[in-house]
Amino acid sequence: MTGKQSLTYYFLMPATASPEPGVFNAISCPARRQILDLLVDGDQPVNKIAGHFEMSRPAISQHLRILLLAGLVAENRRGRERHYRLNAENLSPVRDWIAHYERFWDDNFKRLQAHLAKTAAKRSHDAEKR
Repeated sequence: MTGKQSLTYYFLMPATASPEPGVFNAISCPARRQILDLLVDGDQPVNKIAGHFEMSRPAISQHLRILLLAGLVAENRRGRERHYRLNAENLSPVRDWIAHYERFWDDNFKRLQAHLAKTAAKRSHDAEKR
């Protein structure tokens, strides 16, 4: 297996039968997250994407391949150029995972707000007694 093949294998072969680990592995790299950020504004050719990075075009192509295999981007050939576009709907496993933690933070902030309101009411009551 070549280095390029092993990199793809490492990031896309899930430990379970669920396809979600491929998505999480694909977004684990800051460069790939930045590529996704660039594609939010619309499809772009590889050369334009590569212009935002200090790495070789083949390295960018490998990152795009990982995103493509994870279903996070789609490829469209236009003549000799390859254009990529974001498939944001395939980020839903990430959204669902984060939603669990949003509930955690929402619950904690509600408890904090109640505690602060109770403390403020007590201080106000103590100030009135003086």
